[in-house]
Amino acid sequence: MPSLKELKDRIGSVKSTQKITKAKQMVAAAKLRRAQASAEAGRPYATRLNAVMASLAGKVSGDSAPKLLAGSGSDQRNLLVVVNTDKGLCGGLNSNIVKAAKAKAAELQAAGKTVEFYLVGKKGRAPLKREFETAITGGFDTTVAKTPGFEEADAISAELITMFDEGKFDVAHLIYPTFQSALVQNPTVNQLIPVPSPEASDEGGAVVEYEPGEEEILEALLPRYVKTQVFGALLEREASEQGASMTAMDNATRNAGDLINKLTIQYNRSRQAAITTELIEIIAGAEAL
Repeated sequence: MPSLKELKDRIGSVKSTQKITKAKQMVAAAKLRRAQASAEAGRPYATRLNAVMASLAGKVSGDSAPKLLAGSGSDQRNLLVVVNTDKGLCGGLNSNIVKAAKAKAAELQAAGKTVEFYLVGKKGRAPLKREFETAITGGFDTTVAKTPGFEEADAISAELITMFDEGKFDVAHLIYPTFQSALVQNPTVNQLIPVPSPEASDEGGAVVEYEPGEEEILEALLPRYVKTQVFGALLEREASEQGASMTAMDNATRNAGDLINKLTIQYNRSRQAAITTELIEIIAGAEAL
């Protein structure tokens, strides 16, 4: 049984930890509001861009279609772009993304496809490297930016498009967390390159003329679409990270409180037992006299 001093020191240690987790919970809650607003603000733009591309893609086909839309003609070599966070203490967020990446890799390998990884973010690298060490071909370090934004998305998408043009892969899949709430962040797997042909949009029968032409506009829009998807993934990652961190720190604060209560009860019982023992010894000594 631990001594009174050991119990008292442990209670003090847990209280210090509780203060830290409570502070991190409050910081995450403050950051979550901004990150959630940014993620939600970017969704309408992506939706509208998707609708415009649907209208354009329906008028372009065959040899005139850009490579980013038509693809390389094969789907043998697959690149998984895995977006993880840079910091820990956010519950099972990163482990869920890694699980989704492993599941997608297993699915592609079972179909006889070649799988490689492009990693964004610091966390999640170690578990993937342990299992797919030779399959990790590249990555992007987002730790240099306080809050990764469009500049980082531009650099990532430019590198991916260059790799695609050089024939290093045939299909790229983007794996990232989608923010639903502070309690729910779902791993999402979307095809990034070649850009999947969107469903035809309903323009209500209106005739739309494009200048200079559909092919030229698609040539400009397709790289922007890839950037938008990567940028949206980074925004969703930030919101998911803060939501998961807030929830994890709240649970840690509650658990620390429960542990403090248990240790306090144990400390009081040990203290009472020590006092009782001392009283018995005093009474026994007085009777002996």
